[in-house]
Amino acid sequence: METSKKIKEKLQKAGKRFWAGDNISEFLEEGDQQKLIDELAPKFESVLEGLVIDIDNDPNSMDTGRRLAKMYINELMAGRYEPMPNATAFPNDSIDRYEGMLVVRSELTSMCSHHHQIVKGVAYIGIIASEKLIGLSKYTRIAQWCAERGTLQEELANDIAREIKKATGTKNLGVYIQATHGCVENRGVKAHSSLTQTTVLEGAFKDDPATKKEFMDNIKLQQSYACDR
Repeated sequence: METSKKIKEKLQKAGKRFWAGDNISEFLEEGDQQKLIDELAPKFESVLEGLVIDIDNDPNSMDTGRRLAKMYINELMAGRYEPMPNATAFPNDSIDRYEGMLVVRSELTSMCSHHHQIVKGVAYIGIIASEKLIGLSKYTRIAQWCAERGTLQEELANDIAREIKKATGTKNLGVYIQATHGCVENRGVKAHSSLTQTTVLEGAFKDDPATKKEFMDNIKLQQSYACDR
């Protein structure tokens, strides 16, 4: 039986959803990602043949089926097949306890689940420090893990917020994403200057105007810094 069908059976038996944006890593066994690549490669070759591309003689297309399979499993949709990155938490309860706002800028590459076009952008993640803190790089690792799957920007903002809350224990959080979408730039209206922004605000970021303003002001500062570099 194909590896994909075995995994699908496990998911269905467990009543687990497996949409394009869902992580299914707990249902994979060691070596399954490579097996999925081996299974997908000839299927992508069939797609290329359906496009009337001579994959036997075109030197630029001979191994494209396998390259596509590896790219989907190991890169574009890796966040579906790999567990969440380890985010070691450190106690924030000493005499030096930090109670202020922390804002991290994270570059993202994702994929639209409608047309499988690239989404590129930046996520700004803000929290009010709680009982524990995680390393600064972990915010980006978590955000990128959430992005590496088929998703919508609106869903991605919610996914990042949910996972950061789990990792930090905070109830006060903001996620702001600014991104360009290949499905808008490369097809349909072909709007090359299009930019999409989504925001998730929870706790004080939603209810306290001063906290919300501080978050947005920090985003503007970071955007200015990025432009000046």
